[in-house]
Amino acid sequence: MASAGGGAAGEGEWLKVAQLRAMVQAQDPRAKEVDNLTLRRFLRARDLNVDKAAAMLLKFLRWRSEAAPEGFVPEERVRRELAQDKAFMGGVDRAGRPILVGFLANHYSANRDMAEFKSFVVYFFDKICARIPRGQEKFLAIMDLKGWGYANCDVRGYLAAIEIMQNYYPERLGKALMINVPYIFMKVWKTMIYPFIDTNTRDKFVFVEDKSLQATLRQEIDESQLPEFLGGKMPLIPLKDYVQQPAPHQGVSN
Repeated sequence: MASAGGGAAGEGEWLKVAQLRAMVQAQDPRAKEVDNLTLRRFLRARDLNVDKAAAMLLKFLRWRSEAAPEGFVPEERVRRELAQDKAFMGGVDRAGRPILVGFLANHYSANRDMAEFKSFVVYFFDKICARIPRGQEKFLAIMDLKGWGYANCDVRGYLAAIEIMQNYYPERLGKALMINVPYIFMKVWKTMIYPFIDTNTRDKFVFVEDKSLQATLRQEIDESQLPEFLGGKMPLIPLKDYVQQPAPHQGVSN
């Protein structure tokens, strides 16, 4: 399967990309705007099965036209979510993958409107994917659970976010480092979340023990790019202050 940078595709894989394009374009003209690297990600998400990848891509095209009809999610649609400061932009890891940092203790299930939350998930995935440089296809996430408690527990929200990532942003997550994880979250994760995660995605969630936190972080990220709150030198930018414009054709290049 893909390496950290997406991996070189052989002739057989590109042939399947061409087959996938022909199959999907015959059913949905919007597929003409989808680039070959995106098609390859959908193929790899379905273990190079063209029929399964086509079904996945057609579902994505229908979903995207509803989730972001303008090609992106406007900031005003997610203003309340952005104000909670639970997602930040960081630097890049040693593989050149941009870093997204999430603070799960800043999310409260009682305050969550599911429609806005789903739009927020699309908003931050679009933003982080737009930062991915040419030659790289994935991003790194750091999910900090320090201070997380029952008021923050939102299984429906977590599953919705994972479903969006799996179905509509395939092969974009390189790794999610779960840090400062309380015991009760692990119980929730194992019993109510893990069983619903795609097998291709499960191994990307890495639960880091406190005693090996610094060693793990510095193995993945240079000190100059490591967030300041984790002992590095890179200041975080709150997502609400991040001003990158959507990339051209971003609506079909996830």
